[in-house]
Amino acid sequence: MAHPKRRQSKTRSAKRRTHYKAVEPTLAVCPNCGALYVYHKVCGECGFYRGVVAVAPKVKDEEVAE
Repeated sequence: MAHPKRRQSKTRSAKRRTHYKAVEPTLAVCPNCGALYVYHKVCGECGFYRGVVAVAPKVKDEEVAE
């Protein structure tokens, strides 16, 4: 197996890692309820995905008590 002949400098390693950064997700507006959601995911507010109910929305404790 090949082995490196010299140690890589910190600068060289940092140059290679410049593209390893966090990117904030692209958000879209839900056509059903108007809430923001991440693309290709179910809306957390209403449970819709591409115009179809995918998941029943969670019921809050306050609504259950009434």
